[in-house]
Order: sequence, then C-alpha cells, then structure tokens
Amino acid sequence: MTGYGRADSEWEELVHAGRGFLIERAKLGKLTSYTELNVTLARRTGCRPFDFERADERAAMGHLLGLIVERDQEVAPSDPPVMLSALVNYLGANDAGSGFYQLAKELQLLPTSASADEKFGFWVKQVKQLYERHGAGPAVA
Repeated sequence: MTGYGRADSEWEELVHAGRGFLIERAKLGKLTSYTELNVTLARRTGCRPFDFERADERAAMGHLLGLIVERDQEVAPSDPPVMLSALVNYLGANDAGSGFYQLAKELQLLPTSASADEKFGFWVKQVKQLYERHGAGPAVA
C-alpha cells in the first residue's frame, strides 16, 4: 500500500475511516464530494489532507478510493460488486469521476467501450444499490 509519500499505516487508517464515512453516507442516502471526503478523513484520522492542487495528490485520492472499494469487497462481498466510490463526486457534478469508471472497467463491471450514457446508467445503478444495501431505501441519486 505504500506510496504517494504515505506509510502503510497511514493508508490503513485512511481506508478504514474512508470506508466508514462512505457507508454512513450510503445509510443516509447521500452523495459526498472529494472535498468533503478529504476534510472528513483529515479530521477523523489526523492524517494530512490531500492537496488537490497537485496531480500526484489527486491520483493518491483515486488510489485511496480504489483501496476502499477493494476493502469493502473483502469485508462485505456482494455479487455483482458495488463500488462505495460511486458516492464521491466532484463539487457541482452529478456523477462520478473518470477514475470510478476506469476502476469499474478494471473490475470488469463496465465494458471498456461503454458510452457516456452507459457509464451514467452504471453509476446510477451503483448508487441505488449502495443505498439499498445500507438501508437508505431505493432513493435516486
């Protein structure tokens, strides 16, 4: 897990806190932003926040979200897999970032040639499944 200037122990803390926060959001039937996630992680863990002004730090946040998805599947597997990272959007956006779709393709949940409409439909389905899985009911994103 080491990378992006952070120790394994820090990644472990961030994964644990991030997964917990995203499950809380799912239970509430709410999305979150990268900014809100970043602030919450810094507050809950005491780890330095990610600096979104830097490309490597934005990549590190994407890495963290991938680790959270991986951990969630280890702890609470689902078939088909649901990706907790679906709940994280850019401020002012109404779907997930490009890293979400790339990870979905790597996990073979989304075809590599998926159109913009297919990607959006996949994201909406993931969000609905997360809300239902965590008890928020069939709310719409």
